[in-house]
Amino acid sequence: MIAGLPFAFGAPAILFGLLALPVIWWLLRLTPPRPQAEPFAPLAILARVLKAEETPSRSPWWLTALRLLIAALVILALAEPVLNPRDRALSSNGPLALIIDNGWATSPDWQTRTEAAEALIGEAEDLDIPVSIVFTANRRHDATPTSFERAREQLRAAKPQPLRPERSASVTALIAALGQTRPGTIAYITDGIDTADAAEAFSRLSALEPGPIRIIGAEDAEALALTNADNGAEALTVTMSRLTSAGAERFDLTASDNKGRNIAAGEIRFEAGEAEATGTILAPFEIRNDISRLDVRGVDTAGTARLLDDSFRRRRVALVSGEAADIAQPLLSPLYYINRALSPYADLIQADTEQLSASVPRLLEQSPAVVVLSDIGTLPEDVSTGLNEWVERGGTLIRFAGPRLAAAPADDRLLPVLLRKGERELGGALSWIEPQPLADYPATGPFAGLPTPRDITVRRQVLAEPSSGLAARTWASLADGTPLVTAADRGAGRVVLFHVTAEASWSNLPISGHFVDMLRRVVQLSRAVSGGGEAGSGILPPWRLLDANAALVPASGDAKPLDLAAGTAIQAGRDNPPGLYGSEDGFVALNLFRPGDTLAPITIPEFEAPVTRSTLSADSAVDFRPWLFGAALIALLADTLIVLILNGAFRRRGMKPASAAAALVFATTLTLSMFAAPGTPRAQDSQPGDAELLESMDRTRLAYVITGDDETDNISRLGLDSLSRYLFSRTALEPGTAIGLDIETAPLALYPMIYWPMSEDADIPSPGAISRIDAYMKSGGTVLFDTRDRIVDLGGGSSALTVRLQQILASLDIPPLEPVPADHVLTKSFFLLDTFPGRYSDGPLWVEAIPQSDNPAERPARAGDGVSSILITGNDMAAAWAMDEQGFPMFSTVPADPWQREYAFRAGVNIVMYMLTGNYKADQVHIPALLERLGQ
Repeated sequence: MIAGLPFAFGAPAILFGLLALPVIWWLLRLTPPRPQAEPFAPLAILARVLKAEETPSRSPWWLTALRLLIAALVILALAEPVLNPRDRALSSNGPLALIIDNGWATSPDWQTRTEAAEALIGEAEDLDIPVSIVFTANRRHDATPTSFERAREQLRAAKPQPLRPERSASVTALIAALGQTRPGTIAYITDGIDTADAAEAFSRLSALEPGPIRIIGAEDAEALALTNADNGAEALTVTMSRLTSAGAERFDLTASDNKGRNIAAGEIRFEAGEAEATGTILAPFEIRNDISRLDVRGVDTAGTARLLDDSFRRRRVALVSGEAADIAQPLLSPLYYINRALSPYADLIQADTEQLSASVPRLLEQSPAVVVLSDIGTLPEDVSTGLNEWVERGGTLIRFAGPRLAAAPADDRLLPVLLRKGERELGGALSWIEPQPLADYPATGPFAGLPTPRDITVRRQVLAEPSSGLAARTWASLADGTPLVTAADRGAGRVVLFHVTAEASWSNLPISGHFVDMLRRVVQLSRAVSGGGEAGSGILPPWRLLDANAALVPASGDAKPLDLAAGTAIQAGRDNPPGLYGSEDGFVALNLFRPGDTLAPITIPEFEAPVTRSTLSADSAVDFRPWLFGAALIALLADTLIVLILNGAFRRRGMKPASAAAALVFATTLTLSMFAAPGTPRAQDSQPGDAELLESMDRTRLAYVITGDDETDNISRLGLDSLSRYLFSRTALEPGTAIGLDIETAPLALYPMIYWPMSEDADIPSPGAISRIDAYMKSGGTVLFDTRDRIVDLGGGSSALTVRLQQILASLDIPPLEPVPADHVLTKSFFLLDTFPGRYSDGPLWVEAIPQSDNPAERPARAGDGVSSILITGNDMAAAWAMDEQGFPMFSTVPADPWQREYAFRAGVNIVMYMLTGNYKADQVHIPALLERLGQ
């Protein structure tokens, strides 16, 4: 590698061949001895008759320089020059230890990662060293040093996983597979995201005492992750973390329902320097409750998909109290603490009247998920019947005790258990029992996992009658074993009873934060149905799992059931990949990231061994050998053609030197196109590529100037295509389809005539374009300018289109013009015409003026094969020619004469024939004299 430059030669010794260039120069300049000339008498006579041909005794200096260039190009190509060569620094003192992250963040660029790994395996193959390969997100590892073929098979079989990498476990497998063998090189293709075990993994890698260490991909890593979604009162709030925080970015969010339909959208904006940001999805409450998945548009990974289950949905909770609200003392209101506890997580609706027979039915009409009754004893029969039917359809009824409920009849069907009459007082003047704290929650109940508060005590409660099923219906109890919360299933719904009041008169539970957690658990259960295993066991089998590309696929493989009864927070991992656990009837969503998780760049520690860092990209090395060999081939072709031209080979075959030069230019262009760099932009319709060039050289094609006005350009294209079809049907000419030209860059010399319509919206051509048009006209091409405004007088036109034409002509070197004379070749090049109409018929066709003569009969038609380099009309000829796909005219003629369109086509045929054949029919001016002589 050249110092300071990312450039190297694969075989630098071949560069010594450049020293032979002076010798090659001398050999090329060397000429054989001149032969002796013996005088022969007849030769003197032949010398006066034959034209002498002189052959230079030495090759021209520029031809010699060309041949030296060919030799230099070949020598440089053989030296294998490479720009940005890859670091080939593998150690041959041990196997290559290849560690590859294949976690959730590697899915978008997995192909690039496999290419980088393939290059490393190829280097190991060149050094004939074994390869030990591990993938950090796989459950099982086969890290035994193996052959290159086996390593490539492992690489092809690997795929990204929707999991976080477990680097420490992978290093453990690598160490066990290496045994006492010391690795030669450790190459780590990382996703660049830090994990809890990354530092430990690097420390253990350093202990292996490897040779060089290569870290690939840590410097250019990018990743996004959705870490939380909260269904608030007004909008859905989404939290996202990104790995890099350098610049400002914006990402679009899509929300879909359980059928995959996009039902809402939002965005998240990161300011410069921010690694975490939040965005909102504004949608009505009912639509937000239908959202089952969030995605970042355009980024498909397991980290950018957020699955939502029934616990995410915001419930509608109806509140009913048996006691009138006291505005002066809100803290004594039975619904005050319930309202404060549930308002952040549910939409609350309250009774608008104290009459239960009127308020409860109206509340049920709003389809609440939960109805809360605070200290309501006896319910009217119609209200009780309606509530019971609503519960059996799936509703959740939560009741709180109080003096009214304690005095109510014991046979209330809307109670989960049978209650004793009255209430139990703990710690009163006539009681010898102290207020009771809460006992630990059952492991299988809905409150499992909540910490048991020791500062909450109950002073009064309603008691349940002992029964065989009381324990199964108890969700929470006091330290003395008496129930605090009981529940019972009724049909598809549930009835839950808190044996204390909803305010702080019986216990301090309502004024604690634990009260919020308990109510939220109960409300979340209002629509949740056990998804598998025993009812209420909390063990859910895997149902649908996320793959690395964020697609939900049927559960398979090593995924284990999700145990919600353990009482600990569940983290997605190899045993429980992210996805949906349960069944179609009910499921729990497990996401890769939990609320509060963030992405952080991986930290590479200092190693005693030399460390090489490189970006994760496709092989950026540029091999110049194809370019140099291609240039040498082009130069060799040029040398061959030059030698043939100098030796007169084309003259002997009737080929003009100019044609040979054109063939040389075409061959050079074609060869250059063969060696075009991958990804080089191809020309569009306005700039024909190789195929169009070949077709244009093989077949006549009419061309028009692209003005930038879509309507005008479309009329020009359709008109010239229609004229081409007319030419095909009436003449021996078989033109191809018309082509639009960008006069700034297009090869104009390929087309005998260019149609240029004027447009008010078109930009004035640049001086360079005007210069190209001027050169085209002077070299034999013809431009047909069409103002499309019935121009009569070139000097006095006042329309905007005529003014535009005058601005263009002002920069061109054009000859004097005149309307087409009656004896001009244009009037008889194919059809006999006296006018040249288009869509309009009253405008003349202007051509180069023919020199005037005193005797009109002796006026020359056109000398030689000269063709007028400029034609000007205002009759809008393309509009008269234009036909739609069904073959009907697109524009009517003015005036509406059916024969005018036919004459417009004939005028077009005459113009094309005039361009292609010149004035060979100019002798028709002598036809009267010839006929007169034949008649004598």
